[in-house]
Amino acid sequence: MKFLKNLKKKAEPFMEKAKKFTFKYRYGFYAAIPYFLMDLVTRILGHIDYYPVFFPMPNLFTFLWIFLFVGIIINLKGIFEMLAYWIFFFFAMFLYLVNNIYFSMTKYYFSPNLLESTGEGKDYVMDTILGANKLIYVFAVIIFIIALVVFIKMRKRTQFHFKKMGKVIVIFILLHAIMPLFYGSGNELEWKNFKNDRVVYNHFNEPNKSMKVAGLYEYTARSFYIEFLKPEEKISKKDKDFLDEIYTADDPHTPNDYTGIFEGKNVIFLQLEGMDNWALNEKHTPTLYHLMQDSINFTDHYSLYTGGGSTFNSEFAVNTGFTTPISYIENVYNYNKNTFPYTMPKLFKEAGYSVNAFHMNSGEFYSRAINYESWGYDNYYGLIDIVDYKDDKYELDRELIANNTFEKLMFDHKPGEKFVDYIISYTPHTPFNPHKATSKMLAEEKYSLKTQIDALTEEDCVNLCVEETDKMVSMMIERLKERNLLENTVIVAYADHYLYTLKDKSILDKYKVTSNNLINNTPLFIYCGDKEAYQPTDIQTTTMQIDILPTVLNLFGIKYNSNNYLGTDALDPNRKGYAFFSDYSWYNGKSYVENNKVTYGESMKNSDIKETSDLIHKIIRKNDLTLKFDYFSSSK
Repeated sequence: MKFLKNLKKKAEPFMEKAKKFTFKYRYGFYAAIPYFLMDLVTRILGHIDYYPVFFPMPNLFTFLWIFLFVGIIINLKGIFEMLAYWIFFFFAMFLYLVNNIYFSMTKYYFSPNLLESTGEGKDYVMDTILGANKLIYVFAVIIFIIALVVFIKMRKRTQFHFKKMGKVIVIFILLHAIMPLFYGSGNELEWKNFKNDRVVYNHFNEPNKSMKVAGLYEYTARSFYIEFLKPEEKISKKDKDFLDEIYTADDPHTPNDYTGIFEGKNVIFLQLEGMDNWALNEKHTPTLYHLMQDSINFTDHYSLYTGGGSTFNSEFAVNTGFTTPISYIENVYNYNKNTFPYTMPKLFKEAGYSVNAFHMNSGEFYSRAINYESWGYDNYYGLIDIVDYKDDKYELDRELIANNTFEKLMFDHKPGEKFVDYIISYTPHTPFNPHKATSKMLAEEKYSLKTQIDALTEEDCVNLCVEETDKMVSMMIERLKERNLLENTVIVAYADHYLYTLKDKSILDKYKVTSNNLINNTPLFIYCGDKEAYQPTDIQTTTMQIDILPTVLNLFGIKYNSNNYLGTDALDPNRKGYAFFSDYSWYNGKSYVENNKVTYGESMKNSDIKETSDLIHKIIRKNDLTLKFDYFSSSK
């Protein structure tokens, strides 16, 4: 008891100082509350099992940014203080809302580079806002009320707590420079370094992990720096030697029973927007379904979802054989200045083909016009660039064929001319609401009663949209028949991504594995009108978008070096199939592995897990280094 009394007596001076300090700087503490809550709620609402919110980092970063915000605010006077207070607050609130709403829809936090593609989704902003987690707005209102109360209290303040604003900024800069040391060190060369918090911070390669280790404010600032301000890097000797060894190695691909079976035939690449595997069925998409039954059908195919621009990622993968970078943040449509000498259109043009792309959207979106030109296309045709529509009818896939101008560009060729048509559908695009966008047009076309339309569910709207795509495919087949082209034409059909834009995720739960990245399972099949050329069959090897190009090149007997691509010929009997995803998890057709453990399917030996994980890491490193340093240009 005496000991406690003595301890209390000794502590009294410190407690008194703490009280005085707290009282003196109380307005600064008050002002910090809304900012801290916005960061904390953002990290809590993002249910990511990676980095606990109570860890010192990123909270230390958040406190440091709050120190800067509040330090500036309370060193201003009158109207300037008021303006600074609300400018900082609403900017932080904007970051809070954008990241949480985007995460609610995509399960990824927002990256600044997505600002370059805002036009693609501007028509669906309101649907996204209304469909987001309602807790986002509940907390936003609570935080705003707190900020308002704090502001009223601060107006009664009669003294400044920091003598000089410059001191605040200097302290911020110094502490910010040493803060990353608290993450510890990370082995950059280890295959599983994507899990190391220091490596995650250094590279900022994945939005979710980056947010969890850095917090809302540091995440925003560092993302902006890395994506827009960071000086261009030069390739190291070690990385250059790594790529040189890969690209100068002997080609491991050898001819097989499928080599050249479609040689000299025309080809249509049919990229199907949102055509999830469950949506392609005999009832709603009979044309596609029967084509698939008569095809070389790849039953275990996956589309790599990247969190932003997944449609264009599929275009990039099929045309170049590469994919969106994983170890750093960059949208692939920014690589139009890179050299890609071995693209699909360039190799087909060398074989005497004309190569053209068709989509309803303008060449501006995703910089398609520039990218398709850089890949070697003769033309990229955007329907709305060519035809002056007075309504939104151009969003219906049938217009790609029904429009006379487009139809002639696709199918009217010189006698004997071989052609490649790359056709991208659109209609199965969010929102799947019977009163909005394409769903509204199709619902009103099919049903005469308002009660019938009102009763349509989100899944019903999906079915309406995929039926529209199927109608377009049926029209395409008829046009090929009319011109006697079908027998001499190959159709390579695949989805750009699964239907991640559905608001009601329980729809997906009914049809596929949704607990991991196997949710990315999508259709891929290759059909030919010449029934003598091949035997329809199901191919069970695991594939992904990067495998499409080498597989097609082999089928057409076009010479290529498989080292120049990430994927492999999916019809090679010696092939070991796999699909990998942006969090470095992978699937080999039997086992799904994440964080070095089998979490779904058959068990594996640790040595086998490591072997495949090392291979995946090598492929990703090859992809990212090749793109970052424009290897094919520098290696000439």
